[in-house]
Amino acid sequence: MSKKVAYLLGILLTILIGTFLYWKFCCGCCKNPNSGQEVAVEANGSGEYRNFNLNGDGLKYESYDNFRFTKNEFGHLLPISDSINFGIDQLGEFLTKGKNQKCTITGYCTSAETNTSAFPNLGFARANDVKNYLISKGIASDRLEIDGQIKDAWAMNVDTVLGPIDFALSEIMQAKPGEKSGEDWNALKEKINANPLILYFNTNQSDVNLTAEERQKVADMVKYLDHVSTANISAVGHTDNTGDRANNIKLGQGRADFAKQYLVKNGIPDAKIISSSKGPDVPIADNATEEGKAKNRRTVVSIQ
Repeated sequence: MSKKVAYLLGILLTILIGTFLYWKFCCGCCKNPNSGQEVAVEANGSGEYRNFNLNGDGLKYESYDNFRFTKNEFGHLLPISDSINFGIDQLGEFLTKGKNQKCTITGYCTSAETNTSAFPNLGFARANDVKNYLISKGIASDRLEIDGQIKDAWAMNVDTVLGPIDFALSEIMQAKPGEKSGEDWNALKEKINANPLILYFNTNQSDVNLTAEERQKVADMVKYLDHVSTANISAVGHTDNTGDRANNIKLGQGRADFAKQYLVKNGIPDAKIISSSKGPDVPIADNATEEGKAKNRRTVVSIQ
């Protein structure tokens, strides 16, 4: 075999190996949305799966890849593939041009997963996490809605949940003549503040266990923040009247800051939460009884 032939064969072999490796490992490549090609997911067990798919009037984009999460967690795994980021850029341009368009992000979790978030379910928390990522990429929060659903089974690779995020594009409903335009955000604020989230903490408590009703209150507050840019969350710490006022003001501030950090951990921006203390100044129960004192040791979370 001549050197020239061997050289050409070497080049051909390099091309073939490179093509194979690209096909095998480039899981974030885009596909033609009209090709009808199915996605192959290396998963342990059966379950649903979603591609990163945007399908609207004037926007069609799909990637083999999608956001991924660790089982029982709601923070997406890194890195985010180029194909997803490219799709997010396309979505941002689409929503900017389409004045009446919005995107609903639906997150999924399984019934076997533990909800470690402050939201109604882990799927909702995952949707909120992805929403925050889209906002960080320049997409306006008032063009995004979030939802969460629980499924019996979902595609997984060991402890990695594959593609539990769906995107749906739709028109923003316009009000009919004589009706209020859009949702009544003032009514939502009044609803939240009429029955605010009240957190009671035990000494040295490091976590919060919310009821279903309390988790929905957090979801309502996030929805309000997303659509009213000037809004903030207020976390006010209160104490009983044991000890001097200065120490109780400091203690109340600590409780408010604890609540703030809990909400930040759940994906609510730090800058949107204002923590303060009123110490023993606003009791809601009789400090003459232990039961009354326990009710006064609280943090009230509402819309400011």
